Amino acid sequence: MSVNVGEKAPDFEALDTKLKTRKLSEYKGSNVVLAFFPGAFTGVCTKELCSFRDSMANFNKLNGKVVGISVDAPFSQAEFAKVNKLEFDLLSDGDRKISTMYDVLHHDFVGAKGLTASKRSVFILDKNGTVKYKWVSEDPGKEPDYKKIEEELKKLN
Repeated sequence: MSVNVGEKAPDFEALDTKLKTRKLSEYKGSNVVLAFFPGAFTGVCTKELCSFRDSMANFNKLNGKVVGISVDAPFSQAEFAKVNKLEFDLLSDGDRKISTMYDVLHHDFVGAKGLTASKRSVFILDKNGTVKYKWVSEDPGKEPDYKKIEEELKKLN
């Protein structure tokens, strides 16, 4: 299954860094930036999520909430958030259901047989949960266009 622009984003549940079950539907009423990333504490992922952190003032003005999603355990994500001073939610897709639902799961990640990770990807949802922007990279070393993300959020206000 793939989630595309113009479609309602499917709801999901996942554990956050405090082991609290969170639902996508909790964010209804805000513009949401779903940022899937391959793994905490890796170079490109750290740079990406810190770029989101540094853009939060602009995102807040645009009623934008960032939600990071990876297959990492909540404990790893909690430490990753602490070390990098990430103030937005990180959700654990440990069972890979969310990445599968959004069709952003890397199989045999970086050539390692059986290793799976979320593809670096961004979905922007409007206040009603409709996908307004989608970017998915097959290259885990490629970062999203942060300016484009801000431009897309501006269109929603």
